[in-house]
Amino acid sequence: MATLKVDVVSAEKSLYAGQAKFVVLPGESGELGILPGHTPLITRIRPGLVKIVHEDNSEESIFVAGGLLEVQPDHVTVLSDTAIRGADLDEAQAEAARAKAKEALANAKDRADIAVVEAELELLAAQANAARRLREMIKH
Repeated sequence: MATLKVDVVSAEKSLYAGQAKFVVLPGESGELGILPGHTPLITRIRPGLVKIVHEDNSEESIFVAGGLLEVQPDHVTVLSDTAIRGADLDEAQAEAARAKAKEALANAKDRADIAVVEAELELLAAQANAARRLREMIKH
């Protein structure tokens, strides 16, 4: 069975380096599915889950806060400032941080501050949604 090498790297560390038969991630215009032999591609990705399907059909999920994707026919590289293993996502913590950010937005006066807080809110919403999706997948 054909596989491709997958690397998921954050600014802090490598979160995954190994072989996979399939990768799904949040592209700018929708979900991207990458199989071995995919046409070369470089694109930005949105915050969300990177799903890695191993040769034995087990899956691993990693939350990325956006970033860049490079695809070669036999290699996928995901670069993100922030990445968190799916098992380490905490929905309650993300929701608490989101509530604090909403409060900060209500108190922000400067347009630059508002833009920063709005970006943080978007990221935290994506993180909470990813944690919720993973929790629901585990239930089923």
